[in-house]
Amino acid sequence: MGKNPLVSVIVPVYNGEDYLEKCVERIENQTYDNLEVLIVNDGSRDKTAQICEGLALRYKNIRLLTLCDEGVSAARNAGLEAAQGEYVTFVDADDGLLPDMVAVLYQCIERTGADVAGCGFFIWKEEQEFAHTVCKAGREEDIKVYQPAEFFEQEVLKGNSRCWSKLYKRSSIDSLRFRKGLTIGEDMLFLVDLLLQIKALAEVDYKGYGYFRNPKGAMGRAFRPDYMDQISCWEIAREKTEDIAALAKECQADRLAQMKCQVTVLLIMAIMLTAGKIARLSGRERKKQAEYIGICRDKIRKELQASGAYNMLPLGYKVKAKLFAGAPAAYLWLYHFRSERKQ
Repeated sequence: MGKNPLVSVIVPVYNGEDYLEKCVERIENQTYDNLEVLIVNDGSRDKTAQICEGLALRYKNIRLLTLCDEGVSAARNAGLEAAQGEYVTFVDADDGLLPDMVAVLYQCIERTGADVAGCGFFIWKEEQEFAHTVCKAGREEDIKVYQPAEFFEQEVLKGNSRCWSKLYKRSSIDSLRFRKGLTIGEDMLFLVDLLLQIKALAEVDYKGYGYFRNPKGAMGRAFRPDYMDQISCWEIAREKTEDIAALAKECQADRLAQMKCQVTVLLIMAIMLTAGKIARLSGRERKKQAEYIGICRDKIRKELQASGAYNMLPLGYKVKAKLFAGAPAAYLWLYHFRSERKQ
């Protein structure tokens, strides 16, 4: 029996001294037997570089790449440029793979002929949680194959907008790269762009990827200007919606309108999540973010005028969006007060 095709595992890392070694060990313990691991150290200021060198000495299939703090998109792009595998997957340095994740996704592509195969994920905080999941993990064989427009409607718009937990035919990615300068939502845009150049994606009912709830991660940090990226990404995705809908065999006007409404709902929610981040700041710090508060206010007022989008919002978001649009300062104060009470 011939050797399995080479799979390139791209691991971007920034200040990952606490997580990287365990992450790589779990990649190296995959049951799939032909991997190359590309670790992209993006200007780490801790002991990550030394750990990378030690890992490269221990495992002969590791290649090290170094950038100067250019961001996760640039790091993944560097990995793609250097990758030699017929298949590619992405793993964040604080996450972990179950032993057979790559094998399951490869077999899924082999069975379906899809360009991309994805699986579910589980969330963990402590090592014992991960170990417990490994012990009880079962293999599910249910597979669903999507055409690109279907995947956008039924997966991306319902939360499956991650680039990790997926295996890609490298030929399907071709020259496509992650958009630089974006720190939140960049993986969703990568998927949206990818949908425009592939024929099919498959999802297997199996949770093989362990997402570490890192308190130091982007979602756990206080507001920073680059948090506005999630708004920009959904605006770009909405611009792409018509092109994606056109890929469907039957692209009716009402279906396109529904898709645009769904994207607008997610955009409104992104605006409110960003406003919530600002609200958690102290009063003095909120005053420094007046420019971004104004941007969020103007955008929410505009988006609430979109036909049908408001009615599709969950009730809580309807109330919050209306209040923020009408009285942003009062909303931010109330949100901050409520957050302080919860702590």
